[in-house]
Amino acid sequence: MSEVVRLYRYKSLLSSRAAVSADHLMATLEVSRATLKRDIAKLRDQLHVPIRFDRDLGGYTLDAGQDESELPGLWFSQEEILALVTIQQLLEQLEPGLLGNKLKPLQSRLTQLMDKHGLASQDVAKRIRIVHAGKRVVRPKSFEVVAAATMARKRLKIWHFNRQNGITTERLVSPQRLVHYRDNWYLDAWCHLRDDVRSFSIDAIHKLEVLETAAKEVSTKNIDQALGSGYGIFNGAAEAWAKLRFTPARARWVSGETWHPMQESSFDSDGSYLLSFPYADDRELVGDIMRFGADVQVLAPAALRTKVQKGFLEAAARYV
Repeated sequence: MSEVVRLYRYKSLLSSRAAVSADHLMATLEVSRATLKRDIAKLRDQLHVPIRFDRDLGGYTLDAGQDESELPGLWFSQEEILALVTIQQLLEQLEPGLLGNKLKPLQSRLTQLMDKHGLASQDVAKRIRIVHAGKRVVRPKSFEVVAAATMARKRLKIWHFNRQNGITTERLVSPQRLVHYRDNWYLDAWCHLRDDVRSFSIDAIHKLEVLETAAKEVSTKNIDQALGSGYGIFNGAAEAWAKLRFTPARARWVSGETWHPMQESSFDSDGSYLLSFPYADDRELVGDIMRFGADVQVLAPAALRTKVQKGFLEAAARYV
């Protein structure tokens, strides 16, 4: 049996009678005397179970009035606790200042659990490193207001800056869900101005107000159909399929990546990797293709191929 289960068995056995002999514990739990001593020490010293050996009764017992109904921290194995703390560290480093304060109660509880299991909780932060790329700054207040309105199902009035045309527009939106994508936060919402589902970069929201009006509800299925069928965050209903060919050398990396849930892939006889997937808006896609330089070739559609080719030519011209 696992250590967690065994330690709970100690609790059950010791609670069932006035005192339990060492021989009875070893026979019932199928452990050696050395394991018994280690378990008793852990129960007493790390988990603070009031267990003691009563010489008069000839066995182990729990001090009356000091026992608790459950062993603290034993619902999780050491591996599970490490996993939970790892998640906490990931979230805290993912967006310090936005989620950190909200996770402090959880962090405190997990630290207690780790200490009771003899784990060095302070080492977790040193053993996990998250490297951010292209992360934009989100004002904590803006994030909190957007998150609160999303959970409370209230409409928002936002002033959103469109980076493509450089114009800030006032929008009335019904928030549906928060999305963390490539180190940045987005709000999927029903835009009452466009009468359709839109995705807004939260760092581009310069001003916002929470309204008392209830948010319009949009089904997850409809949101996914509107925003989830194409490639990237600037997607929509897919209008075309991109077909790319990667060199054999680059194929060793790209073949293990998921670019889109509906992607199709295959290898050519020379080791080249062919990748196809649907897209609607090519803004993000063009940049992702160009980052592979000479290791990628756009095969279709022609419009995408032309745009990428133009981008490479213009880039090369800057180095003449």
